[in-house]
Amino acid sequence: MSTWSTNLTFSPLALSSQDPLPALALSKLDDWGMVTLIGADSKAYLQGQLTCDLVSLEASKSTLAAHCDAKGKMRTVMRIFHIDNGYGYLQRQTVMATQIPELKKYAVFSKTDINQSTDVVLGLSGEQAQSAIDNYFTGSDDVRHNDIATAVKVDNLRWFIITPIEHAETVAQHFAANATLTDTALWNLYDIKAALPRVEAATELEFIPQAMNLQSVNGISFKKGCYTGQETVARAKYRGINKRAMYIVSGESTQCPQAGDALERSVGENWRKGGTVITGYQFNDQQALALVVLPNDLDDDAQFRFASQPDAIWEKHPLPYALDDDA
Repeated sequence: MSTWSTNLTFSPLALSSQDPLPALALSKLDDWGMVTLIGADSKAYLQGQLTCDLVSLEASKSTLAAHCDAKGKMRTVMRIFHIDNGYGYLQRQTVMATQIPELKKYAVFSKTDINQSTDVVLGLSGEQAQSAIDNYFTGSDDVRHNDIATAVKVDNLRWFIITPIEHAETVAQHFAANATLTDTALWNLYDIKAALPRVEAATELEFIPQAMNLQSVNGISFKKGCYTGQETVARAKYRGINKRAMYIVSGESTQCPQAGDALERSVGENWRKGGTVITGYQFNDQQALALVVLPNDLDDDAQFRFASQPDAIWEKHPLPYALDDDA
């Protein structure tokens, strides 16, 4: 394990459900990692594997995408971008050991080298994040590079920062001068509020992309050619067979909801399994938030609970985007 951060303390941030988020925070994202594809055939190969249209991805932009199996079930959700005359993508560490071998399976016929990077992944968040990035990286693109780091924009409040281990402390110290240092939980909270999909080992190969709203965050192209799982993804759009969506829910909890946890929903006077947790966040006042895949035809006032805490009733909240298939 790298010891690059021994001179910095990335601590859990104590937040109540009513507290404002830090104006600038630097999170150590050990549970994220990067994979690189370098070689002349990388674009063509990935185009046949991912849900996004990589051909139209500009060097100044990143995009979400899913890598699916032949049945259209997601192995991962990634954020992909141009780097080092090839591509890099960020995904959860828990799926690395299974997703990378599957991506490599047919790459032997293509000129592309696929490798898990040892680079450190950091997250910069808050209302001052944009200005902090502008002061450290030149240009105005959503993907920026300098001699020792790459920055990838997530939204108006967040950037990923990727840097080799030997430069990680230098980069972190620069932002630490004006930022709150914290662990990955704050990043999870932002992902929940933004309703951004992710796949963990506990949810790998469980859902098609539309069940996590990937079409609503520009992660699916319905105009590109074939890719692994494309038939199922297209059928879900054009035949309306998808019956699930990902929602934000909140309630009282004595523990943080974990990926794969089952959420029950009320059906008359009874309770039955309603959905699967994608990720969660717990505040220090016993309130919690979670992203959960649920049936997409539930009433707005539907109630939910975890079987382990049957007296704590959870509720569904509006999403920050429309659920549509117009990509």
